[in-house]
Amino acid sequence: MPETLGSVLREAAETLAGLPQGAPRLESELLLAEATGLARERLVAWPERVIEPAVAERFRDLIVRRRRGEPIAYLRGRQGFWSLELAVSPDTLIPRPETELLVEVALERLPPGRPLVVLDAGTGSGAIAAALAQERPAWTLIATERCAGAALVARDNLRRYAPGNTHPVRGDWLAAIAPASLDALISNPPYVAEGDPHLGEGDLPWEPRTALVAGADGLDAIRRLATEGRSCLRPGGLFALEHGYDQGPAVREILARNGYIAVETRRDLAGHERVTLGYAGSRAA
Repeated sequence: MPETLGSVLREAAETLAGLPQGAPRLESELLLAEATGLARERLVAWPERVIEPAVAERFRDLIVRRRRGEPIAYLRGRQGFWSLELAVSPDTLIPRPETELLVEVALERLPPGRPLVVLDAGTGSGAIAAALAQERPAWTLIATERCAGAALVARDNLRRYAPGNTHPVRGDWLAAIAPASLDALISNPPYVAEGDPHLGEGDLPWEPRTALVAGADGLDAIRRLATEGRSCLRPGGLFALEHGYDQGPAVREILARNGYIAVETRRDLAGHERVTLGYAGSRAA
């Protein structure tokens, strides 16, 4: 008997059942849509539709890889962030909802109509830069990335969503940034401590370690950004970065020690301290 969309979906959902933090039916639908090229709505509406054997085989291969733990974002090659559908690869972190708080902070704290220069340091997939560039066409977004593979992904995402006001730069953090040239520095740096047990959970084992881990306490990259960023920011420039849920006090101390003023921390939707921000010197524009 020929296989149908409905029958392979049921089989896949059973295969994925019990996967930690998984959603078997949803993930099965997403991967079947990827294999068939059909929208999820059509899969649900036409469960009796016959699926070609080659397509069914391709779908089962995706399900096997997902069962082994490979992130669904890497299997699909894309991930939603803000209002965008971004390309991702194993060279990039998977954009997460928590990071959207960085975008919100920048939109709230920076004047929308002025031609500001904003840096997304360590851009990864280009998520933050692309979202800000879409929302604020008057701004110039610079996106630095040292990993060659991630830089290519970021370039493609920025060309797709904001070709007119984004500038991807291959380089290490702030190496290519001139002194006193930025109105804002935004970053989601690595902030996981070496040996943190969370590194073995969920999608993290599949993501690039250099984009996750930053020294014994997870704060090495934040210390460097806070120190070097101070000279790159214009007076009153905004400095904002994401960090771990328990790192707020330490990050506030780092910013204060480096001369940032009006330092504060914002909580994410789960109530965790997630983004700390401050200003370089006087807040006067």
